[in-house]
Amino acid sequence: QVLLVESGGGSVQPGGSLRLSCAASARTFSNYAMGWFRQAPGKEREFEAAISGSGFSTRYADSVKGRFTISRDNAKKMVYLQMNSLKPEDTAVYYCAGGGVVAARSEAYDYWGQGTQVTVSS
Repeated sequence: QVLLVESGGGSVQPGGSLRLSCAASARTFSNYAMGWFRQAPGKEREFEAAISGSGFSTRYADSVKGRFTISRDNAKKMVYLQMNSLKPEDTAVYYCAGGGVVAARSEAYDYWGQGTQVTVSS
């Protein structure tokens, strides 16, 4: 069982930045690929970014490429999502997920956090 707890959400103006954090309870955290997904009201959950267990491989959705950066600290069992140049359409609940491979499909991830709200509004 792996517990994931997100933090760092909040309200920000367009063009602003936020850094989301996800703390993991996994004994061998480096064995897990980690991903960030988001879900806006009335929409399906969508992939944003993922990182391999070693941190050497990353993958991004086209909508956030160049604006969001995923990173991890295996010693601290943490994964981060740095979000810059935020837009109103980035407003959603953001979820941290853990799985075996770097993937864009949610089915590839076995463990999910409870989510943290991000609101981008002027």
